[in-house]
Amino acid sequence: MSVVIVTGSAGLIGAEAVGFFAEKGFDVVGVDNDMRRYFFGDEASTAWSRERLEKRHPSYSHVTADIRDQDAIDALFARYGASIALVIHTAAQPSHDWAAREPFTDFSVNANGTLNLLEAARRHCPDAPFIFTSTNKVYGDTPNALPLVELESRWELDPSHPWAAHGIPEAMSIDQTKHSLFGASKVAADVMVQEYGRYFGMKTACFRGGCLTGPGHSGAQLHGFLAYLVKCAVTGTPYRVFGYKGKQVRDNIHSFDLVNAFWHVFQAPRSAEVYNIGGGRHSNCSMAEAIAKAEQLTGRPMAWSYDETNRIGDHIWWISDIRRFQEHYPGWSLTRDIDGILAEMHAEMTDRFARQ
Repeated sequence: MSVVIVTGSAGLIGAEAVGFFAEKGFDVVGVDNDMRRYFFGDEASTAWSRERLEKRHPSYSHVTADIRDQDAIDALFARYGASIALVIHTAAQPSHDWAAREPFTDFSVNANGTLNLLEAARRHCPDAPFIFTSTNKVYGDTPNALPLVELESRWELDPSHPWAAHGIPEAMSIDQTKHSLFGASKVAADVMVQEYGRYFGMKTACFRGGCLTGPGHSGAQLHGFLAYLVKCAVTGTPYRVFGYKGKQVRDNIHSFDLVNAFWHVFQAPRSAEVYNIGGGRHSNCSMAEAIAKAEQLTGRPMAWSYDETNRIGDHIWWISDIRRFQEHYPGWSLTRDIDGILAEMHAEMTDRFARQ
């Protein structure tokens, strides 16, 4: 028996990982207590995703546990022990704004929860690769100091800058910057994952993602901008843009492409690696461009408004330089671009809300 443990298993990346590895023949144990509903309300609940996973994948076992519960996590890892072939840690409190409401909750989920998982893995399955979904927010607002140029529908990096062609690399500092409390808790987790690789020799990898997206996302106003935008476009719900003239840019990576990157790491793991990961120059858009694309898909105008106050620590322009990961794993590539991602999300959400 080879077991893959996935935390946040009913969330966007977790559910994609469950399906991916179940289809590869693994027994998958998912840990998820639907805290997304607590964070963002009933509309963001992942209960529907859990039900779908249990119906589709007979080799999936669901555990309703809180990653902050050290005893429960240790007992889970002890149960499977050396049978654990891989740990994929996606569970998190993912919002800038929400973190400031309950700093202790945010830090205990993101930092302490990650430490609980690392220590359980070190005790019971130290040879299993440990993959962590970190975030580009570990760089704080440092990207906003880049020389940006305002274009008609987006901000763009000055073409003369050395990062303009490929995006922001891992060489950018994570120090001397405003992270938001969410960013700070993810920094703590990110560095701890690295340290378990360097200090204990575990096979760890931190993926510092741009916007992770796909049709399986339970988007909410405070997290999951592309999924929430498409949801609003499909349902006619008013959408609000926060700051930067709606020209802020994000790269977007489909959940399949990210989990496929995990698969490549699993097959040839390294120790204490850090990767910026996202759609890169292949798949990105501004808020204004995303709204226009959503309107084309639905055939009607969106009901959206603008608030000049940007979110604290938010990025004006982010495109990931993914060349380091591609250098380490040349067999991996992106399979979806922004238009394909939006079309898939539109079809899924149109069907989902038609059935409600």
